[in-house]
Amino acid sequence: MLKLSKNIKLVASDFDGVFTDGSLYLDEDLKQVKKINFSDIMGVSRLLKAGYKFAIISGETSNILNYFKNKFHIEEIHGGVRQKGIVLDEIMQKYSLTPDEVLYIGDDVNDIAAFECVTYKIAPKNANPVLKLRDDIQITENSGGYGAFREVVEDLLNS
Repeated sequence: MLKLSKNIKLVASDFDGVFTDGSLYLDEDLKQVKKINFSDIMGVSRLLKAGYKFAIISGETSNILNYFKNKFHIEEIHGGVRQKGIVLDEIMQKYSLTPDEVLYIGDDVNDIAAFECVTYKIAPKNANPVLKLRDDIQITENSGGYGAFREVVEDLLNS
């Protein structure tokens, strides 16, 4: 079980590598397809119903992000972001949140700047090894795209 605080008010997450397994599937027409675990989608629903704020900060742009925005009426969906730490800091300022009130989930080195903004840092089991070497990042038992996000939500709801 992850060590989380009842003080957490916002869960912010990368998308690819957390909600997906990090793979990019291409069909014969070179259309991109990504696999998302329904358990993680249910995790978003459970998180929001419990009253938490939620944000996605992704380096990629995708219609899948619009799906989440529309399905769950999420205001803080940010795609095409190169400076994730800056965007996360702006979100924290917007809602007057301190680092110990925010949890960030990311899977790769482009998430390090966002990790630096928060107290609670989590990476999926299949994250980049550079992240897993850091003492300040907790690692889920599940891999990205295989329930890692849902695991975080359930641990948060049970903390």
